[in-house]
Amino acid sequence: MPDRSIEFESERQFHKLYGEDPENLLTAEKAFGVKIVARGNLLHIQGDAPNLDRCEKFFSLLESAKGQGFVHGKFDFLRFLEKVNSGKSKELEDLLANPLCLQIRKKSVVPRNLGQRRFLDLILKNDMVFGIGPAGTGKTFLAMIAALHALLEGQIERIVLARPAVEAGEALGFLPGDLEEKLLPYLRPLYDAMDEVLGPVEARKLVETGVVEIAPLAYMRGRTLSKCFALLDEAQNTTRSQMMMFLTRLGEGSKMVVTGDLTQVDLPPKQESGLREAKRILGEVKGLHFHEFNHGDVVRHPLVSRIISAYQEENKSNR
Repeated sequence: MPDRSIEFESERQFHKLYGEDPENLLTAEKAFGVKIVARGNLLHIQGDAPNLDRCEKFFSLLESAKGQGFVHGKFDFLRFLEKVNSGKSKELEDLLANPLCLQIRKKSVVPRNLGQRRFLDLILKNDMVFGIGPAGTGKTFLAMIAALHALLEGQIERIVLARPAVEAGEALGFLPGDLEEKLLPYLRPLYDAMDEVLGPVEARKLVETGVVEIAPLAYMRGRTLSKCFALLDEAQNTTRSQMMMFLTRLGEGSKMVVTGDLTQVDLPPKQESGLREAKRILGEVKGLHFHEFNHGDVVRHPLVSRIISAYQEENKSNR
């Protein structure tokens, strides 16, 4: 049976490539139908020629991705494995051939798939962008990263964060604490993104000094957002009037990003989502861009993508 050997720069580099977990190599063996043996900085593969080609391509892409910062752990290993095994190597090749990297302080942030790269590229080049897609696609994180990058580069003077607190309803005023403390549970994903790239100390300092502003939708009416980056998260839970009001706040020198998941609308059954309506009405508006993610763009645990796919199939069957 044909066999091949792949030599890596060092034994340490090779082990880091598969997360230093032999289970990952066993998973690759089953996926490609080959026999894999790791010895020092060498990877020996045995199997039929087509399977050897796919396995060799996988480790080559994985090595390039590791060098560019795309691969960080087991889930990235499995994500790349699934792409190559399903015949989508070209997508990974395109991603690695045209990398997009944002430097936030000492941390480099790179989109982890083509969907993420297109979304981030749209944000960097345009003043108003919608990111629509399922949970785990990184749309909120990337929008927040783009906002922080624009702030630290001096392109804007502040960041305005908004998110509809649908679950709280009229009871929001009765929750303990000041406005920021009341809204914190709803803005947690945005804080998490700041914490990851800046650290909690600097992130809190930005909020305390007002450079990052928490702005409930109800408080946005009548304002003009100039020289700022405005981000509306969970926009599927806005009403028509809330969405229109937010979008028309855009002022000179500002950017606006709206993110949401149309499969997770928490509004009353007969009330149409402001995000769904915006997608229908504004799709042809010049200068405004919509980017749609799908389950293949999910960068959380591989099971998340499969769960979303299963629910989508069930919804199609019901319809």
